[in-house]
Amino acid sequence: MMKYALLKLAFVLSVVTTISCGNSLKARRLNTKNSDTLSISKKSMIAPGADQLSLYLPQLKGKKVGVMGNQTSIVGSDKRHLVDVLLENKVDLKFAFAPEHGFRGNVERGEKFGNDVDQKTGLPLFTLYGGNKKQDSIVNSIDVMIFDLQDVGARFYTYITSLHRVMELCAKHNKKLIVLDRPNPNGDQVDGPVRHDDKFKSDVSWHKIAMIHGLTIGELAQMINGEKWLENGRQAELQIVKVQNWDHKKMYNLPVIPSPSLPNQLSVRLYLSLCLFEGTDISVGRGTDWPFQVLGYTNPVYGSFVFTPGERHGMSKHVEGKGAKNYGIDLRELNPDSQKFTLKYLLDFYNKTPDKATFFARPEFFDKLAGTDQLRKQIIAGMSEAQIRASWADDLNAYKSMRKKYLLYADFE
Repeated sequence: MMKYALLKLAFVLSVVTTISCGNSLKARRLNTKNSDTLSISKKSMIAPGADQLSLYLPQLKGKKVGVMGNQTSIVGSDKRHLVDVLLENKVDLKFAFAPEHGFRGNVERGEKFGNDVDQKTGLPLFTLYGGNKKQDSIVNSIDVMIFDLQDVGARFYTYITSLHRVMELCAKHNKKLIVLDRPNPNGDQVDGPVRHDDKFKSDVSWHKIAMIHGLTIGELAQMINGEKWLENGRQAELQIVKVQNWDHKKMYNLPVIPSPSLPNQLSVRLYLSLCLFEGTDISVGRGTDWPFQVLGYTNPVYGSFVFTPGERHGMSKHVEGKGAKNYGIDLRELNPDSQKFTLKYLLDFYNKTPDKATFFARPEFFDKLAGTDQLRKQIIAGMSEAQIRASWADDLNAYKSMRKKYLLYADFE
């Protein structure tokens, strides 16, 4: 299937070129004999930090290097893995840290995994997801750390928690951190409640930022340093290799899926609104070919669209409604670019629930996803989306003002 083919492409293709996307890639294919047109096309291509080898390879010469990466850590339009590129350039690579979903992106959500060895390269792998007792000695053994993960712009997407942990270790042991920045595919919006109370702090709500944070990994790294969120107010020695030819107004289609349940651009865009359902028993389509593109439950009250979740690659252990007929709504025909964060799906399903006391099946986890218990209480109280949004407006505006200090790219407003 297409999502599995994409994963395989991320691991096996082998020519390093400048990354391409959208209409610029089409222009390149149609005009390969016209050098002037090709030159113009290259200037408009979005180039993530990892593609700009000349800006970071020289700094790795003679250094012992560690990497935090996964299947999204690719170089060029042919999607060579960053680790392969570093090794071919004789970088003294000592280890790789892996985030949630593992180094190759094939571990299920929330599943813990141990230290390992990458079968392709023989590189020692260590997990930072859930902590690692050896992490201090591991980081202390190198000179430079590289961070390269594709985030999707939501506070509950745990790759930004991994960023914080890497920054913490680098600051503690005086190691330089090079962040290879990537576009935020949901970087055209800032929305949702801002987390304040530390009792809601968890892997899915680590930072005191808006739920839809509107930052790239590089911009968030600057914020973590600037706001002194690291332990004891430390700051990491930070270098950010910026994305070329991208800003927050531009849509960006991910060249590699960031995790098993986000197989395409529509799922990435809808994820912002649908992830909160993980605090309920409503299915978001895990165990089907359309995760985060359908919604349903085993009661026909939720809609006429029918699907039966089963087992799929990366979606077998934690599948809501598994093996049962689910009734709900089909979102697969929506235009990805027009999707923005909304509470309408959550409110609609809550209002259709016959026994509303059972809707929030995992209330504590829902509150961690939201970064507050107020959203759950507001839904139970029957508040409208407009009323709920008004309740977080002041906090959100304050966050937006703080965010502007750390932007590396033109904003969408």
